[in-house]
Amino acid sequence: MTSAELPKAHGRPYITDGGLETTLVFHERVDLPFFAAFPLVLSQEGRALLERYFEPYFALASAHEAGFVLDTPTWRANPDWAERLGLSADDLRTANLKAAAVIRDLRARRMPGRPVVLNGVLGPRGDGYVVGQAMSVPEAAAYHCPQMQALRDGGVDMASAVTMTSADEAAGIVLAARDCGLPVAVSFTVETDGRLPSGESLEQAIARTERATGAYPAYYMINCAHPDHFADTLETAGPWRERLGGVRANASRRSHAELDAATELDPGDPSELGRDYRRLRAKLPGLCVLGGCCGTDHRHLAAICEACF
Repeated sequence: MTSAELPKAHGRPYITDGGLETTLVFHERVDLPFFAAFPLVLSQEGRALLERYFEPYFALASAHEAGFVLDTPTWRANPDWAERLGLSADDLRTANLKAAAVIRDLRARRMPGRPVVLNGVLGPRGDGYVVGQAMSVPEAAAYHCPQMQALRDGGVDMASAVTMTSADEAAGIVLAARDCGLPVAVSFTVETDGRLPSGESLEQAIARTERATGAYPAYYMINCAHPDHFADTLETAGPWRERLGGVRANASRRSHAELDAATELDPGDPSELGRDYRRLRAKLPGLCVLGGCCGTDHRHLAAICEACF
């Protein structure tokens, strides 16, 4: 797949999946220590589970004649989380390579002839809800480089830095992608006040990432927040808004702290979320990738598709 076929503004709409980890934990009752889904690719049972998970999303993309961004389940597949899971550096590289192989196989078997982008996912070094161990841009690039290399070697079309809590770590991942020759998207998360956990506004975070990377990202996204948390932020005009190409919102209006402490899933209202996305598309005509995050599943994506396409 060439860069010309990747998601871009004013082209074919693309959808992606919902909240993989929350669906597996709360709906499928799968034990995911540290919320890490990537070990699933190491077993036949786990790979079959992932295929069943993606199947309704593939059906939605086909029904709505949309492209599909197919993610590797590697949000936690970095050294800090691997160490907590008792996995070595070799184990981690194998898991990232296998994750890329899994989605390559799914595209070939389940979506032949359809526009499907294989997307290698990198998450933050820390929790995803807090900044955690702050890194400089060069430190972040060095830290995330081995995972980026493994995903590239596995054959992904692009990479995405997902649930980024600070511009510096996001920029480091972008530089790692650039050094690997991969297109990359950056997805920031925000708190209920519309600001990143680092305290940066979306505008500031995008501007800092642009400066540090020579505007290398293909586009930016927002994920792991309800539209109510960032809709007002989008009223601020500027070129930064034109760089926003995707949204993967939460179903719940709860804060990150509340979600972290929750023992039950808050699925919100799928139809209401669909209407929220329609309003976001009216504000941001450059939105080309629509998906979900925590608490969402194929029902939410169906409502989003019905509202937006």
